[in-house]
Amino acid sequence: MTDYGYVRVGAGVPSLKVADIDFNREGILAIVNEAVSKGVEVLVMPELGVTGYTCGDLFEQPLLQKKAEESVREIVKATSGKPITFAVGSPVVYEGKRYNCAIIISGGKILGIVPKTHIPNYGEFYEKRWFHPWDGKKEQFDIVEFAGETVAFGTDILVEVDGVKIGVEICEDLWVPVPPSCRLSQSGADVILNLSASDELIGKHDYLLRLVSQQSARCRCAYVYASAGWGESSTDLVFAGNAIIGEDGVVEEYPERFVAGSILKYKDVDIERLRNDRLRYSTFHDDDSHLSDIRVVKGIPVESDKREGEPYVDPFPFVPGDEGRLEEHCEEIVNIQARGLMQRLNAISCRNAVIGISGGLDSTLALLVTVRAFDLLGLDRKGIVGITMPGMATTSRTRNNAIGLMEELGVTSLEIPIGKSVAQHFSDIGQSPDNYDVTYENSQARERTQILMDYANKINGLVIGTGDMSELALGWCTYNGDHMSMYGVNASVPKTLVKYLVKWFAGEFTDRASGILLDIVDTPISPELVPSGKDSIGQKTEDLVGPYELHDFYMYHLLRNAFTPRKVYWLSQRAFGDRYDNSTLLKWQRNFYRRFFSQQFKRSCMPDGPKVGSVCLSPRGDWRMPSDASSALWLSEMSVLEEENSNGK
Repeated sequence: MTDYGYVRVGAGVPSLKVADIDFNREGILAIVNEAVSKGVEVLVMPELGVTGYTCGDLFEQPLLQKKAEESVREIVKATSGKPITFAVGSPVVYEGKRYNCAIIISGGKILGIVPKTHIPNYGEFYEKRWFHPWDGKKEQFDIVEFAGETVAFGTDILVEVDGVKIGVEICEDLWVPVPPSCRLSQSGADVILNLSASDELIGKHDYLLRLVSQQSARCRCAYVYASAGWGESSTDLVFAGNAIIGEDGVVEEYPERFVAGSILKYKDVDIERLRNDRLRYSTFHDDDSHLSDIRVVKGIPVESDKREGEPYVDPFPFVPGDEGRLEEHCEEIVNIQARGLMQRLNAISCRNAVIGISGGLDSTLALLVTVRAFDLLGLDRKGIVGITMPGMATTSRTRNNAIGLMEELGVTSLEIPIGKSVAQHFSDIGQSPDNYDVTYENSQARERTQILMDYANKINGLVIGTGDMSELALGWCTYNGDHMSMYGVNASVPKTLVKYLVKWFAGEFTDRASGILLDIVDTPISPELVPSGKDSIGQKTEDLVGPYELHDFYMYHLLRNAFTPRKVYWLSQRAFGDRYDNSTLLKWQRNFYRRFFSQQFKRSCMPDGPKVGSVCLSPRGDWRMPSDASSALWLSEMSVLEEENSNGK
């Protein structure tokens, strides 16, 4: 396991010949060697791969059993010194009974043998003809003499190598109501290996993917599945060679099945993230009264050369990455936002909404969501009052986009300039109109909020908040200005996702509306509070607080994964190293922690708003932090990272 909690796991499917154990041994060793060359640390291969799963009554031949045991001994010897822990399938005789087993091998030793718990005896499967199910009801731990070693035997085994705990179940074990992997995961297994021999049927593959996905999510583990493939008998069944890796509900499979040869699929999984999730979700250990003692067999890690390749790190963790489900993701996000607003409008018998429309991303998304909510409730869009409030730095581009979009959507459009009222306010408080300080900026934001609130009172309407989660994380909003509303539909939508959703909406409207939305997406993000001296956007938010793509990345890994600054920095290098140098990454990461802690007071009294994703900053739900919490611990680690960077480390 790396210093940052990553483990490279693999699912390998060797070519085999039924009952040709010498051939199968060489296929297994070839997969192991290939996996080692790819830096795989934990590997699983199919059920009964030493003999072949479809041997039938040949399993009753002592010659086959003896040869299988000898072959395992040779596999152990041949892999001594290799930096990999792997599981192969073989029949094992114990106390006069034959079991379908997983042999766990590491560092030239057998660390444990796990028998199959659930033996199918229905349809095309009738394993009970040759194998016994493991009942595991003995009072003491079991050991077996196998392949020249005295080995732990049973389903009460976890193998631990280099700090990673590995549990095993076999094929049918996954398909039962309570798989053994549930118990193993609650007992600490980070990785579950499944040795399988599941035949192909119409629709079965999709079901299998969902099964692996659900079990990896339920157990908050890495679930690595390898099923029998090329070479198994096709007398009655066909085996496609599935290699599937699930990590906390996200599944990756080998892109091809029915391959006429061997298969190796591998992936870097984040064990630290999985463990943090188990700590975060307290219900994971609620029902652990059924757990019996589990043996942890420790293997000695074998030093390996630095592996090639790095884990893939998604630079946009909030943005749906599955292009095939693009429409579905966007519809779901927008419908959650709209449904929350619909419920609030319905609960207070409100038929009017007021939104400040700036021509920027956030107010555009809020307007689009409000239109969706009104349409679903059967309310007249004219009940949506969009107010554009040009001030000292408003450009014609944003103003025209705001007015044009409202016209296209058919909502009520108002323009209320704030220049005179803000100038009067400056005079009242003795603020120089030439001093572009925070008072100059915040006075405009609070004037706009006052207009929205008062106009909502006038028409018995609801002020819809436009601010997004990224702004809340950074505190990039004016307290009791744009910080305040009566319902914030974007409160748990980060900036990178706001941009994505507005672009998606562009495909839902007419040519003119679509053009306006795409221009809004391309407009530099700006509060437009400080004049630039010309009709162009001079005040750019990302020049002041940093790129939102970085801040969203930092926010996700701090809040969702509870990673340290050091790990977040390491991840950011892999996600953004081609666009930002190390000094820039460190600069904005420090700024993120500094602002995130100092601006909690704004989040402590934020308005209601619907939760959209797994990360939310509502003080009533997901994030509860005192407003006077110190950032010293996080900034101290940032100082260490900055010093290391300056020293070229």
